[in-house]
Amino acid sequence: MRKIFLTGLAIVIGACAALGGLAWLGREKLVLAWARQNALAHKVAPNHLVEWAAGPQQLPADAPARPPNIIFILADDLGINDITAYGGGLAEGRVPTPHIDALARSGASFRQAYSGTSSCAPSRAMIMTGRYPTRTGFEFTPTPDGMGRAVTMIANSNGRKAGDGTIPSPKAIYHRDVADRLPPFALQGLPGSEVTIAEVLRTAGYHNVHIGKWHTGLGPEFGPNAQGFDEALIMASGLHLRADDPNAVNAKLDFDPIDKFLWAVFQHAASFNEGPWFEPKGYLADYYTDEAIKVIHANRNRPFFLNLAHWGVHSPLQATRADYEAVGDIQPHRLRVYAAMVRALDRSVGRILEALKAEGLDQNTLIVFSSDNGAPGYVGLSGVNAPYRGWKLTLFEGGIRVPLMLSWPGRIAPGQDISAPVAHIDLMPTLAAAGKAALPANVAIDGVNLLPIMLDPAHAARPHETLFWQSGPYRVVRHGDWKLQITTRPKRAWLFDLAQDPTEQHDLAASNPAKLAQLQALLDAHGAGARAPLYPFTVEAPIAIDKTLDQPLQPGDEFVYWPN
Repeated sequence: MRKIFLTGLAIVIGACAALGGLAWLGREKLVLAWARQNALAHKVAPNHLVEWAAGPQQLPADAPARPPNIIFILADDLGINDITAYGGGLAEGRVPTPHIDALARSGASFRQAYSGTSSCAPSRAMIMTGRYPTRTGFEFTPTPDGMGRAVTMIANSNGRKAGDGTIPSPKAIYHRDVADRLPPFALQGLPGSEVTIAEVLRTAGYHNVHIGKWHTGLGPEFGPNAQGFDEALIMASGLHLRADDPNAVNAKLDFDPIDKFLWAVFQHAASFNEGPWFEPKGYLADYYTDEAIKVIHANRNRPFFLNLAHWGVHSPLQATRADYEAVGDIQPHRLRVYAAMVRALDRSVGRILEALKAEGLDQNTLIVFSSDNGAPGYVGLSGVNAPYRGWKLTLFEGGIRVPLMLSWPGRIAPGQDISAPVAHIDLMPTLAAAGKAALPANVAIDGVNLLPIMLDPAHAARPHETLFWQSGPYRVVRHGDWKLQITTRPKRAWLFDLAQDPTEQHDLAASNPAKLAQLQALLDAHGAGARAPLYPFTVEAPIAIDKTLDQPLQPGDEFVYWPN
């Protein structure tokens, strides 16, 4: 099916190119219509009830003290300024996040927390394994078949145009020769030889459940059921609601090639344990939360690990009409829809907290909340990563600074703000330690257990002196409070002193060559024994560092190419 689709897409593209006089708008419609036709070949059945496995109906009278339940709530593409506990909040604070804020106050809130990288799938792999992609080879985000080529064509033919005082966008690059050698999208997965946190917790008696976005492969080697989860309700396709649902409010972005592709191919679909696709019952954030609450109830008498991986607030931008009305008259329309999506995400956290309390599990449940990376500039919303520069698909602070909070009322003292730099790679060893599960023998774990700094902050050592990020030739190291970014397209180095300049305004690469050399040596050492990427990048996309995609570029605007 994949080969037929890609061959057909190539024929359509070739025919369009041969018709030199045909306006690009017509060519774009042909390409997206072809992609849509292929996507709709996957049938979606009506909603059906998910039968979750039930644990014991009651605890034995002589039951030993049980380890904590663990719930990890992961948002998608959430900007750090979207959470009012971390910044001003959306629309100058008009969209509070009271439940997420309460979660932060009830435990430890890390103020310099970093995602594994600046795109979805590698961050998720680092969360699951505690390992850098230089060890696992899982370095880039797999995209649906045909997406790279279609999005590159649309971007190059219908992107930012030069106007008075502006410059045209740099061109995106598509490596067709590489793409043709890759396995299908679903088989670009995290290897089964990697040991996930679910597999580790299973050895300590946990029942493991995944709900939501997975994005690290499917099937008998790569899917969640193969990677330690007993049950998995997976996001099979990416509409939050059907586009024509009377309760949906949609915001389509005519300036964003990614958005155009997603609207063309996505359906409203879920899959249980990788079975047939079916339609979720309602808006994804609410549906996933409904099912998560059922999981909590079913497992109230045994330790469980629930990985609740929301799709919100990732595009396509869709909200329920109720949330859209509740946030008030926020302009532009896409910001109001996005704000309503943030509201739904916050409501989910509140409902999970209520369910735990109702079951008497709130004191012995460790809850973690984070985002897979920063918010993207391609949705055209300024300020979502404020005050930091950059977006998703850059390694500036705006692309990788994320909220990270851990609440465990029985153990972690409330109200802690921790400034030590930490990262997603730390979650795997931290959750293992909380569950009293042994880390895998003979497996190098790059992350560290964060429990000591939360349980005894006055005496615990800073978890990391050095942190690394890598996406192809775009590489970054933070050592102490110094951060070096290097890339080859354009050939450039940025050096920042984050202690004095946390928003990366003052590049010191030219004025401090000694520090640059020191950090360059750390990067070289980190990469010296790196494993080659399992699935090489096929697209290099230019990302403006200080502009959203809808804003025209001016001479001197900085950009970086993101390989994926």
